[in-house]
Amino acid sequence: MPYGSAFAAWYDLLTGEIDYPARANYFDTMIRQRYPVKADTILLDLACGTGKLSVEFSRLGYDVIGVDASEDMLCEAMAKGYGGEKPVLYLCQGMDSLDLYGTVDVTVCALDSLNHMTDPAKVRAALGKVGLFTSPGGLFIFDVNTEYKHREILGNQTFVYDLDDVYCVWQNSTDSSLLTEISLDFFVREGSRYRREEEQFAERAYSFAVLTGWLEEAGFELLDIYAGDTFSPVADTTQRAVFVARKKENQSKE
Repeated sequence: MPYGSAFAAWYDLLTGEIDYPARANYFDTMIRQRYPVKADTILLDLACGTGKLSVEFSRLGYDVIGVDASEDMLCEAMAKGYGGEKPVLYLCQGMDSLDLYGTVDVTVCALDSLNHMTDPAKVRAALGKVGLFTSPGGLFIFDVNTEYKHREILGNQTFVYDLDDVYCVWQNSTDSSLLTEISLDFFVREGSRYRREEEQFAERAYSFAVLTGWLEEAGFELLDIYAGDTFSPVADTTQRAVFVARKKENQSKE
């Protein structure tokens, strides 16, 4: 579901520990070295949020389309400007209703965005849409929070962010199906007082086997699954898994 204005406004602060240039370089290494695609790559940043990764891809020379379902997130992205040699084209669309003018060569869906789709049918539909708009031989790279992370790290935990401009209490409630309901309370400093804002959303963990099956249905061949932002194999305690898949050459946009 699209995020509201409260989460969009504070998203960059809450994710301040993420090194976006390093993440972009990690994906760039995959695209241009480990699993090369053609030059002059058109890259789709799916669920681009506030556009920080989109801008880094633009700086690396990609033609970037940033897609997100949240108008508030895209407003934050547009406010940043472009930052790269080429302007980013931002589109307000849901992942499961993706509708592009043509095909792309690479899709990157980062920061556990697929987990935020809690309806399995919608995740399956989203992967199908990516397959529909990916050129034969193109790449689909995405990361997910693992079942281990939902069960052992996120499950029924409370996290506190005490920042200069906002105080945030992040509370998780996880059920036996590994659906994690997330409730955020923001306390925004206004002079000597605080104003409270609220946000609710959820994440669901999906097994590697299920995701692999849906990729196959969408016309992709799974190439590798890595642990975190590394090129190491996943382990039982991996918290974030990175999937790399290639669109089969005998598949085409219908």
